[in-house]
Amino acid sequence: MDEVTRGARALVLCPDIRRLSYDLDAAERLAEAEGLALAIGVVIEHSEILPVRQMQPNTLFGSGQVENIKILCEQHECELVIVDGALTPIQQRNLEDKLKRKVIDRTGLILEIFGERAATAEGRLQVELAHLDYQQSRLVRSWTHLERQRGGFGFLGGPGETQIEADRRMIRQRMGRLRRELEQVRKTRTLHRERRGRAPWPVIALVGYTNAGKSTLFNRLTGADVMAEDLLFATLDPTMRAISLPGVEKAILSDTVGFISDLPTQLVAAFRATLEEVTGADIICHVRDMANPAHSAQKKQVMEVLADLGVVDAETGTSEIPILEVWNKADLLSEDALNELREAASGQDAVLLSAYSGEGVEAFENKIADMLTSSAKEVTVTLPASDGKRLAWLHAHGEVLEDADAGEGEHGAERRLIVRLNPKELGQYASL
Repeated sequence: MDEVTRGARALVLCPDIRRLSYDLDAAERLAEAEGLALAIGVVIEHSEILPVRQMQPNTLFGSGQVENIKILCEQHECELVIVDGALTPIQQRNLEDKLKRKVIDRTGLILEIFGERAATAEGRLQVELAHLDYQQSRLVRSWTHLERQRGGFGFLGGPGETQIEADRRMIRQRMGRLRRELEQVRKTRTLHRERRGRAPWPVIALVGYTNAGKSTLFNRLTGADVMAEDLLFATLDPTMRAISLPGVEKAILSDTVGFISDLPTQLVAAFRATLEEVTGADIICHVRDMANPAHSAQKKQVMEVLADLGVVDAETGTSEIPILEVWNKADLLSEDALNELREAASGQDAVLLSAYSGEGVEAFENKIADMLTSSAKEVTVTLPASDGKRLAWLHAHGEVLEDADAGEGEHGAERRLIVRLNPKELGQYASL
């Protein structure tokens, strides 16, 4: 797929197709499409919602609409047309032929963003795999030499394979190699996660719709400088940092890729691994942009992804991992809206804050600390004074309330400790 040029003048179209149901209304979908376009640095010259009564198999839009789109492109001097929907390879090729401009659909647009932002080796592998999967179906558009043939020795070799068949074979081979490399990366990630699982530190995962403010909150809590801009998909690769909380010496905070409605199928599979961190978390913090009018529809999308990952029960909406709702962007809300949300938050597992200004972040930290320590129990442990390994572990990972000499035991001098440990820590201590 050709790269979209930064600074290209673009026309953004949001098809509103009759008989299709959408989670977001047309205006919200258009705004999201504009956000995606801005995320790859194109200049939006004009954007419009186009009602589609009946989808045309060749161009999606009716002939009159295609003519109007061409006029809009000429009026606004647009060199790129972005269609917020899925175009078939034939529709994309025909629109490009008729409009004499590059046309990109929602999947292609999101792939462009992911290709630009992926920073880790795994992220780049996943993006390339998704790109190739997308490209494979679009070779009909990408190549003009389809009739050319290669190979074929005498009558035994037959006519040889067409260029498009050779290209598809090369893509399949490359995809096979990428999948094997990704499998190796996933194994390594699983080992790291298992190692963290044996470590005493709880894991807190930030999840949420793209641009909800997860990375801003992550930076606020960790002092890190993860890319946090007012852009869709500012974060693609999972980032982890250690933080300390009231009464919790150390916890691991994980920032994840943002969710989005109608995520291209190629990317659902490709980026599942980046969300696997969520399945091993002790607490999931669902960060929501409460200043966005579509925040309820966005929550629905996030819960559907969590259900796909097996974190949330699709029927009941319940989860074995505690989920705390973080109502973000309080700084952008009116006083009336704030008062309403404060009242609502007190009646459920939610905290209201502004990751940008820092307001409410301390209350959020206290809430997380309470959730992590609420299951802790006081246990009494008697150990030989010479067992430095276990004594050091208890002091490092539990809250030692008392550490006293317990006199002589079977193996010499002993110490008696009263320690607060949560169930996870108790299990780890038992396995020492």
